[in-house]
Amino acid sequence: MTEGILAMEDGRVFRGISFGAEGEAAGEVVFNTSMTGYQEILTDPSYHNQIITMTYPLIGNYGINGEDVESARPSPRGFIAREYCSKPSNWRSVRSLGDYLVENGIVAVSEIDTRALTKHIRTVGAMKAVIATGNHDGNELIEKARRWPGLVGRDLVGEVTCKKPFSWNEPCPWKPPAGMAKFKVVAWDFGIKYNILRYLVSFGCEVEVIPAFATAEEILERNPDGLFLSNGPGDPEGAKYVSEELRKLLGKIPVFGICMGHQLLCLAMNGTTYKLQFGHRGANHPVQDTATKKIEITTQNHGFCVDIDSLSPEDIEVTHINLNDNTVEGVRHRRLPAFSVQYHPEASAGPRDAEYLFARFIDMMENHAEKN
Repeated sequence: MTEGILAMEDGRVFRGISFGAEGEAAGEVVFNTSMTGYQEILTDPSYHNQIITMTYPLIGNYGINGEDVESARPSPRGFIAREYCSKPSNWRSVRSLGDYLVENGIVAVSEIDTRALTKHIRTVGAMKAVIATGNHDGNELIEKARRWPGLVGRDLVGEVTCKKPFSWNEPCPWKPPAGMAKFKVVAWDFGIKYNILRYLVSFGCEVEVIPAFATAEEILERNPDGLFLSNGPGDPEGAKYVSEELRKLLGKIPVFGICMGHQLLCLAMNGTTYKLQFGHRGANHPVQDTATKKIEITTQNHGFCVDIDSLSPEDIEVTHINLNDNTVEGVRHRRLPAFSVQYHPEASAGPRDAEYLFARFIDMMENHAEKN
């Protein structure tokens, strides 16, 4: 067995056993509290340039299948587990997690005390780190971690967006669409997950995905009934070119944003964002709808957040609040057809408490069409 090591910028070093690709990678080390869904997590582009620590102790026991992917390829720089299962048992499994990580060049380390690591991140905050295989000098890797530029201010959206537009027509397997598509939706790709596209189709949308670098004019030329703003990695301030173009579209077409799309919508509405200490990553985050007072158990993955004090109460209503730390989880414009949430209502992996948000988007497009 090959040794694996995680060296963090604050000087903390964890040693374990490699179960992924050989090599070395720098990234921001974070933790995810989901009990299942490691395949969906690995293929979520929002994890671009991050090293994921799974808090659930046993990882890999159901292997990798061909269906539960959220993008064309895995996105993180590294992956950490307490105990890795090299012999999966599941009828859909086609390969082991370790083989999948090797195929995709992702460094992974097990036999690390993930409880201690998570408590450290929760106390100190997400930080820069290097994950590597082999017998390394920890001090050397610590210095490499400190030299890594980090995420703040960088445009990671431009690194994960699609290269050219494409159409999507696959619905959710558990939710076939009722009849022909009623609305044409342009999905702005900042690192979009497949299950979001499936939900849009299942709710009766004809979907075209466009790159993050598209202009407002190019979007309007497609004559869409609605505009969807996707999830994505990193700091929304690094993709201000999107919010500047989005500002030109507000009021012209209905807008629905998720995660990075939520943050970019708030920037377009003159809000600001900031970096959270250790972010929200998991499938069990409680969120309250401020209107109904109902609680949703949500899937989340973000390290930045909208500053609630930066939003004009005359223009913007806060619709959802995180019950763990009272941060903003959803907003809507009081006069314009635009709303967004910080969490992931497409339910992968997690409960389906928030499916109604897609129906809300449909209603918004219907109302906008009737008025125009």
